[in-house]
Amino acid sequence: MGATDFRTPHLDRLAGSGARFTYWYSNSPVCSPSRAALLTGRYPGNAGVRSILAGHRTATGLPRGVPTLATALRGLGYQTAMCGKWHLGVADGSRPDDHGFDDWFGFLAGCVDYYSHIFYWGAAGGKYDPTHDLWLNGEEVYCNGEYLTDLITERAAAYIRRASRSHQPFFLFVPYNAPHYPMHAPQRYLDRFPHLPPDRRIMAAMLSAVDDGVGEIMAELERQETRGNTCVFFMSDNGPSRETRNWLDGRTDPYYGGSAGMLKGHKFSLYEGGIRSPAIMSWPDRIPAEQVIQEPGAAMDIFPTFLTAAGGDTAGYELDGLDVLAMVADGAASPHHELFWEMGRQTAVRRGPWKLVLNGQLVEGAPSEDEVHLSDLRTDMAETDNLKERYPELTAELTASAERWRARIEEHWERDWLPRAQGTTALERG
Repeated sequence: MGATDFRTPHLDRLAGSGARFTYWYSNSPVCSPSRAALLTGRYPGNAGVRSILAGHRTATGLPRGVPTLATALRGLGYQTAMCGKWHLGVADGSRPDDHGFDDWFGFLAGCVDYYSHIFYWGAAGGKYDPTHDLWLNGEEVYCNGEYLTDLITERAAAYIRRASRSHQPFFLFVPYNAPHYPMHAPQRYLDRFPHLPPDRRIMAAMLSAVDDGVGEIMAELERQETRGNTCVFFMSDNGPSRETRNWLDGRTDPYYGGSAGMLKGHKFSLYEGGIRSPAIMSWPDRIPAEQVIQEPGAAMDIFPTFLTAAGGDTAGYELDGLDVLAMVADGAASPHHELFWEMGRQTAVRRGPWKLVLNGQLVEGAPSEDEVHLSDLRTDMAETDNLKERYPELTAELTASAERWRARIEEHWERDWLPRAQGTTALERG
C-alpha cells in the first residue's frame, strides 16, 4: 500500500494472487463498530454497535438476535470458527458461540497484554481490576509468556487441518489484534529492523508477525489442497492510532509509529485516514490475479458477497452491504451509489469521487476542523482543499443525503437498541 521502510512479503503475495483495493473502507474509524459491520453486513448503528465496547466481564455487545456471517454460513452447512480478538461483548449472550461460531479461541475485550493475556484497560482509578482474558470455546485457558499473535496463527492453522479432514466447507474468522496497543513484539522481529526509530520499529515488528501468520495460514491451505477454492479476505478495521498509550513510557505526545501515508486523519476520524483501509481479496478459482481495484467497497459488503458465493440467499437478511464479487471477479463497477459513516458528531458520505464530511475531526475530542468539508478524491485524496464554496449545490445535496441517513440511524438506534442498552446498564449498576 506504499510503505517503503519495511515489507510484508506474505501479504504482498496474497495481493498478487487476487485483488488489492485502493478505495476499500472500514464502516467505522474504531474497532467494535467496524467488526460489527463486517460480521453483520450492516452499518454499525443498524447492527447495534456504534462505539468502542467495554471489556469487563459484564459488558454486553452485539445483540444476540442480529444474524452474523457465521450464523448464515452455518445454516448452509459450513463449519465456523474464530481465532483472535472478538471485542463484540464479553457477557454471556454476546460471545462468539452466541453468534454462530462453533469453535473459537481468543480474547473478548478490546486489548490485552500480548504475553500475559490480561486486560488492563479500564483498571485505572480502581473501577475494574485487571482481568485475564484468553478463552477456548468458553473455557479460560492460560498460555502465559506465549506471544498472542503466534498463538492466533497456530490455532488458525490447526483449525484448517481439522476442518479439511471433513467433507464440510468451513468459514474461519482470524481477527489479529496486532498492531493494537500495548505495543509488544518478540525480539526476533525487532531484530529485523535495527534501522528504524523505536516507534516505527515496534510497529514494523508487530506487522511482520501478522505477515508471517498470514503466510502460515496460506501455506496450510496449500498443504490441505484447499487454497484454490478458498476465498480469503484481508483488511484493517480502522486507520492508525495516534493515542499516547501506544508509547508505554508515559509520554503524552501523539504516537507516530503508524501511518496513513498521504491520507488525512487517523483512528477516530471520518477523513480518509481513519476509514480507508488496506484490503485484499483472493480466490484463485474465481478471482483473476494481479488486480488493483479502484472502485469503492466496504467491510459490510463481505456478508452478502460471501453468502452469495456460498450459494445462499440474502433476501432473508436485513443488510446494508452489497455483493461485490462481480466488481472483483468480472470488472464490474461498484454496486454502491453512496456510502455513509458516523462517529460521534461526525457524519460522512461518499458518492462517486465526491466525499463530504460534516463536523470532521482530526483529533478525537478536539473541535471540528470544518463543519462542512467537500473533497474530490480523484484529484485530492488527502482532502486538503475544501470545495464547498466552489460547488454549493452539490454540497447542499450531499449534506441533505448524509443528514437523512444519519436521522434514520438515530431513529433505529433509539427505537431498537437504546432501550436495550439502558436496560443492561441499569442491570449492571444494580
